Formats: sequence, structure tokens, C-alpha cells
Amino acid sequence: MKNSVYVGNAGKDAALDRGWLLGHFKGVDDPRHSTDVEIKWGVHPRGDERAEWVRGEERTALLVLVSGRFRVELPGRSVLLEEQGDYVVWGHGVDHSWFAEEESVVLTVRWPSVPGYAVSRTDPAPGRG
Repeated sequence: MKNSVYVGNAGKDAALDRGWLLGHFKGVDDPRHSTDVEIKWGVHPRGDERAEWVRGEERTALLVLVSGRFRVELPGRSVLLEEQGDYVVWGHGVDHSWFAEEESVVLTVRWPSVPGYAVSRTDPAPGRG
């Protein structure tokens, strides 16, 4: 029987899987496995940025600033998250990138959880962007 409970710490668990706490990339016997949604606890040093834009987005995303100052780049628009709790939501077809203006912690929720967004081996998440 699959274990249906997992208790952890976002900061500690995120360090083990490039920030990702839940999604399709977790083992199928892990209660954090999901093809419906994925969640990331992103800890980004000042100056950290996505290697290249996500293009052909198939997911909806919610990104919430926990601490720091974090910029999300969208086509024709730059969104600065600077107060705890500031957030941005974008949907299917909205390309994006990001940049940490200060050391930042952001919580990202995306749905559905699908593979295919890796940029390189140094990408911040397995099969993700």
C-alpha cells in the first residue's frame, strides 16, 4: 500500500530536489507525486536568473513572494514582487522568465504537472523551468 502521508520541511526538502516539493517528477509511490499540480520552494541568491525563457507554456502558474525582491518577466510586461505575499498568476501560452533582484524565497504552484521544460543540467528543477 502506498504511503499517503509525508511530513517535511520545505527549506530542507527543497534543497534535495532543486526546490521541488511535489509534482510528476517524484516517485509514483511517494505521496508528493502528482500529475495534477507541482509545488516549488524556490530559494534564489541575488542575481539568480532563469537561463532562458519558457516558451510554449502549457501550464497555469501562481508565484508568491515569501521574502526578498523577485522580478517575473512576461511578454511586454515586467512584474516586480517586493512585499511579502505579492504574487503573479499567468496561464497557458504566456511565456516567462525570472530574475532575483535580492536573495529571495518564492513559492510556485503550477498545474498540471507535465515534463518538458528543462533548459540544461543546471536548470533549477528536474524537467522544469
